[in-house]
Amino acid sequence: MADELLTVAAFTKVVVANRGAVAARIIRALRVLGVPSVAVFSDADSDAPYLEEADEAHHIGESAPIASYLNQEVILDVVRRTSSDGVHPGYGFLAENAEFAREVTKNGVQWIGPSPRWIDLMGDKASARDFARARGLDVGAGSDVLSADPEQIVAAGLSVGFPVLVKPVGGGGGIGMLSAGSPDELLSAVERASSMAARGFANDQVYLERLLVRPRHIEYQMLGDQHGNVCHLFERDCSVQRRRQKIIEEAPAPGLDRSLTDSYAARLAGILENEGYDNIGTVETLVVDGQSQFLEMNTRLQVEHGVTEEVTGIDLVQAQIRLASGELLSEVVSETPRIRGHAIEARVYAEDPVSFYPSPGTLEVFEPPDGVRVETGLRQGQEVTPFYDPLLAKVIAHGQTREQAVNSLVAGLEGFNIRGVKHNLPALISILRSEEFAGGELHTELQRDVMAASASTKRGPSEE
Repeated sequence: MADELLTVAAFTKVVVANRGAVAARIIRALRVLGVPSVAVFSDADSDAPYLEEADEAHHIGESAPIASYLNQEVILDVVRRTSSDGVHPGYGFLAENAEFAREVTKNGVQWIGPSPRWIDLMGDKASARDFARARGLDVGAGSDVLSADPEQIVAAGLSVGFPVLVKPVGGGGGIGMLSAGSPDELLSAVERASSMAARGFANDQVYLERLLVRPRHIEYQMLGDQHGNVCHLFERDCSVQRRRQKIIEEAPAPGLDRSLTDSYAARLAGILENEGYDNIGTVETLVVDGQSQFLEMNTRLQVEHGVTEEVTGIDLVQAQIRLASGELLSEVVSETPRIRGHAIEARVYAEDPVSFYPSPGTLEVFEPPDGVRVETGLRQGQEVTPFYDPLLAKVIAHGQTREQAVNSLVAGLEGFNIRGVKHNLPALISILRSEEFAGGELHTELQRDVMAASASTKRGPSEE
């Protein structure tokens, strides 16, 4: 990725409406582009490292997200008071909130992301499925938005076919996604999923999808400009998950037919170009027996964007900003993208390595490894609070081959010294060292299989 200073004339100052590692990542990109940055912070983040990297920093409220990072009016007030002409939402919080994007643009400020109409369309997972189906993409069985009537909920489940997955209409990151194998389980799952969705996304609507058994989760990175041009930057494999949240991502996807993934990516780019997609986005799919099934589209920067950056050499955050400023895609991506080697990322969380419940506390020791790319919003001595996602860091390795990249990542994770909170480093290393992972036998239940095998080995034959 280029480090030379560029100038984005459309922006004189940009508010970064997020926190932690992604805020730091955006601030660094703005600095390279010669654009001053404005950080925002809650009570819990008053001593966060990213504040020191920004040109300005403004307090926006109490620690709870609803009182700070989800508070649209207080963020808009910062935009006005700082005379900023751009807002970058990062990922999570308000990144896929069309109402907020519209309010930003109503104030004469540029939203650095897809336009509100795309956020509306794809943010509603049911309408996104309709969009994909109407354009000839394979979309699995699913329901409309569920009503509150228990009989209608059960009828929808029977129509889709059990087992089903209850999913929030808005949001992402696996939050509020619960499975159900029977009508009784479904009613309970819908109630819990709706509650989680309301807390996480201020939208309690949910719908159903048919739950596929051990699919691969493949996503495609897209870039579009404001002049009708769209390209793809290949795929990422995000199959290794826990609680339906990604924990290991890599590019390119191992073991898949290159011609099939490239043709599918080109097909998606063609659809989005015909419809006028205008910034960054990721199309997510499930793959079973080589067949791709549209899942959803995220109209924002992905947590795992660094994997694509490592194999293409394209800085996606800078690309977002430049495309939002009105540049042509051909100026931002000046050469035909190609895959260079292999990249893989592991998400390090403050959580119990067996139950995967969050583990807040003080980072008594926090020493990230050398030799790999580390994205973090934390430092030693800082508090990991219960208010936000417990992600400690993303560790990304690149190699000429998949084996080299994986070995580099394992070495990095083994050299990551963390004390004061529980963490998932042992689980990540076990997965990366497993025969299934090494052989590219990836699917969404791999983490569970590896844990079960590990537990069985520890018990021994006489204990089974």
